[in-house]
Amino acid sequence: MANDRLIKLIGLSGSLRTTSWNTALLNAAAKALPANAELSVADLQAIPLYNQDLEPNDFPTAVSELKDRVAEADGLLIATPEYNGGIPGVAKNLIDWLSRPIADQPRVLHGKPVCLLGATPGPTGTANAQVAWLPILRTLRMPLWTDQGSFLVRAAHNVFDDGTMTDDALKERLAAYLAEYVEWVGSRRGRS
Repeated sequence: MANDRLIKLIGLSGSLRTTSWNTALLNAAAKALPANAELSVADLQAIPLYNQDLEPNDFPTAVSELKDRVAEADGLLIATPEYNGGIPGVAKNLIDWLSRPIADQPRVLHGKPVCLLGATPGPTGTANAQVAWLPILRTLRMPLWTDQGSFLVRAAHNVFDDGTMTDDALKERLAAYLAEYVEWVGSRRGRS
């Protein structure tokens, strides 16, 4: 049966910081997934600032490789920080690259099931940043999993220690959240 195969997910962190809580959240997610899923966290350090002059002849190799990985994945986990009440520039830059050229959007992004997560030291989690993602995902025809609401990590400085999630209750909540997301991704296979 086609839906019995391993569900492959790719994780994108909206932060380049070495000790990023959002990258740590993706690493925790990789450990919390059910046995029928795996998560590969992409390294975005080599992604340049978006420049349309580089299309199509000088398209950056790092971007092309990441686009292929996203296209091959069954689903996408985006761990978004919240900077000044919105989406961080790293994340927006990445999605701008992934969406180019426009003719490639159906192969890479259309129909790609997305799960938004976010960690911040603030009291609202990344609620504003996650809301700011909605028009972007809608424009790119990327369905957002919302069955369990937003996954927000507040007071992240108390939840992670040296890049490891230390809050057992949060680990359990993350595992349950991701199990339902993985089930939804599996149910969507073959759709666009």
